[in-house]
Amino acid sequence: MTTPRVKICGITNIQDALHAVQCGADALGFVFYEKSPRYIAPEKAAAIIKKLPPFVEKVGLFVNETAETINQRSQIAQITLAQIHFDADVAFFERLTIPHLKVVRARCPEDMLKYHDEYRLVDAFVEGYGGQGKRVDPSWFQGIACSKIILAGGLNTSNIAELKAYDFYGFDASSSLERAPGLKDAEKIKEFLQKAKQKAGERIAKY
Repeated sequence: MTTPRVKICGITNIQDALHAVQCGADALGFVFYEKSPRYIAPEKAAAIIKKLPPFVEKVGLFVNETAETINQRSQIAQITLAQIHFDADVAFFERLTIPHLKVVRARCPEDMLKYHDEYRLVDAFVEGYGGQGKRVDPSWFQGIACSKIILAGGLNTSNIAELKAYDFYGFDASSSLERAPGLKDAEKIKEFLQKAKQKAGERIAKY
């Protein structure tokens, strides 16, 4: 079983960004969806990203945008990966000039097999887009390979340990680690990352 990668999403300020990285986050997420309370303008994201240490993935979250808009905003923000939260055709993805990650908004167990040959993010379907804390039923992952799945939706310090047995490629957390929309709770981030990356039988040091 490999150590999962962990992304902390909904970053809006440099303090939360640096703290997440210091606690072991592999990636940070920036929401470029204006209806979200965690929205950040590409220019403001760029100012944060400029101050990050090397080897941290910078992910931009996009909803219902054209490939051209995504390319433009990605360049402004200097992100390294575009997270696509809507269905699009092959031609759309071919027009992207930045690496991308497709998102499965799961409604049923069969959705677990969508894009099964690609790395993808799996989140619970909600009418809006993200940040509502709804979980995917863990039983939907039984009997399928999860090594290319990044799990999102309702992950927190209380339930992350039980999900590690599925050997997901990674975890993505946002609203459950906040003290207010767009503002992270430092202790929750630290505890979440410790538990997500904890090896079997390893004890977490108290802090």
